[in-house]
Amino acid sequence: MKDNFMKCLDMLLEHEGGFTDDKRDPGNRGDGHGNQGSTNLGVTAHVWAEWTGKPASIEVMKMLTAETIASLYKAGYWDAVRGDDLASGLDWACFDWCVNSGSRRPAQALQRIVSAKPDGKIGPKTLQKIADNDSAMLVEKLHDSRQKFYESLRTFPTFGRGWTRRNKETMEQAISMTAV
Repeated sequence: MKDNFMKCLDMLLEHEGGFTDDKRDPGNRGDGHGNQGSTNLGVTAHVWAEWTGKPASIEVMKMLTAETIASLYKAGYWDAVRGDDLASGLDWACFDWCVNSGSRRPAQALQRIVSAKPDGKIGPKTLQKIADNDSAMLVEKLHDSRQKFYESLRTFPTFGRGWTRRNKETMEQAISMTAV
């Protein structure tokens, strides 16, 4: 929904937390300029370096703020799943999964749920099929798809409890948003 981005960003940042440098996390692959992988507010050094076109040292990563990363999240994740065009709640469920796993995976899952071509790009045909369905039901099915994906990952034994908690919280928040 068009007016939900900032609210969803605030919820996202609660999930993501602050600076981490966990070498077990496959998302922490570094910035391509010799800097170790680190994450702050859910943004990896690799993603920040790509976004800014500059190396993302640990010092740079530690200085990220909600204000400095908002445009990255809007353009790179929210807009990638057409958050402004999705119903309230469904926008949140897709956005949170995007940030956690890239935009293609949740877009394809949503397309499969509504029997659209799963090309990973949400366009007018997919949006029409989404509109023909109950948003709360779509959120629940998206939750199930996301959980199956997490459980298929080799790092599930390490990070699975946190991913499962996050997925459940996101679903509960999203369903409550569909009722408004």
